[in-house]
Amino acid sequence: MTAPTPHPSTEGRTPYPVGLLLAGRRVVVVGGGHVAQRRLPALIASGAELHLISPATTPAVQAMADAGEITWHARPYEDGDLAGTWYALVATDDPAVNAAVSAEAERERVFCSRSDDASAATAWTPASGRDAGATVAVLTGDPRHSAALRDSIVDGLRDGSLAARQYRSRGAGVALVGGGPGDPDLITVRGRRLLADADVVVADRLAPRELLAELPEHVEVIDASKIPYGRFMAQEAINRTLIEHAKAGKFVVRLKGGDPYVFGRGGEELLACAEEGIPVTVVPGISSSISVPAAAGVPVTHRGLTHEFTVISGHVGPDDERSLTNWDAAARMSGTLVLLMAVDKIGAIAARLVEAGRPADTPVAIVQEGTTAAQRRVDATLGTVGAVVAAEGVKPPAVIVVGEVVNVLAAAFRK
Repeated sequence: MTAPTPHPSTEGRTPYPVGLLLAGRRVVVVGGGHVAQRRLPALIASGAELHLISPATTPAVQAMADAGEITWHARPYEDGDLAGTWYALVATDDPAVNAAVSAEAERERVFCSRSDDASAATAWTPASGRDAGATVAVLTGDPRHSAALRDSIVDGLRDGSLAARQYRSRGAGVALVGGGPGDPDLITVRGRRLLADADVVVADRLAPRELLAELPEHVEVIDASKIPYGRFMAQEAINRTLIEHAKAGKFVVRLKGGDPYVFGRGGEELLACAEEGIPVTVVPGISSSISVPAAAGVPVTHRGLTHEFTVISGHVGPDDERSLTNWDAAARMSGTLVLLMAVDKIGAIAARLVEAGRPADTPVAIVQEGTTAAQRRVDATLGTVGAVVAAEGVKPPAVIVVGEVVNVLAAAFRK
């Protein structure tokens, strides 16, 4: 493979940045190779009437034509193809064709972008990206430099490291944001963006603490575990805190560990806000039920071993009248059991599962502080897990996995 030819100099040429509204307007792309393949999706998204002129295309471009997103003229370029065109893009590997298209574009007063020679073009295609309804476009004359700048800006907007609050107004309301299992890098892009826009953050104990340290000084951070309950139960007090701040005109982020709807009581908070007419945005999070086992080398499913996994809350024991779990049915299932909030009840849970038919030698993995620097894994069986947890001093938060998947990757992790 030959090294790429350096991009021709465009020094001294200053482009005038403008956003073209191409919906319903004729746009011609000459050349059906990989350059066209990269540029066409954005043109399709613009709503342009797209005509591709090329004897052959890549499979991806062919798929766009087959889907009716573009009109493909399977032939070489001919003089006159730019008639009635608003914008042209030349992307062939034949300099003579590129020059001919540029010449027609000049005669027809059609702005023309050339992938081979920016200095001979009348338009440059910017490196562009989108975030929250805004388009970021970078023009330098050097595609690699433009792309690098674009990526830095868009990544910063998406992860919240590039603050743009002064340019965007987010109305009062509540966002229920899943912060993931503990590692701050595992929050979703949307969750981090909303967190960067918050006026008030009501955080769970298991929410990623490092994210709170990144918040600006003006953001009020409320530890949900320390909200005074007064005559209210804990959840009712949290609900009221969300409602009061939102009604005061603030944008409130309820930052939770894991996912808001996986034993996170997010549904209760949404209902409480909805009853008060407060708009709520729900941002899913990576649940610890799948991410923590994965981080510790345990896939919750594996071909040939299990066709299902079941996530169970162990915050009440199997003999507690408040338990809603059919432990006998869970024991009879052949798949993986993932137990959350079960550290102090694991002895009783394991005994019930064995009593109901799960073999006592079924492998068990306990993963404490999963995905964080303090992560540790302890292994046992259903017959020994109660004693092992006590002897090892395992403390919450921990995810407990029961099933043959516990050992399926053991050999790979020992290498």
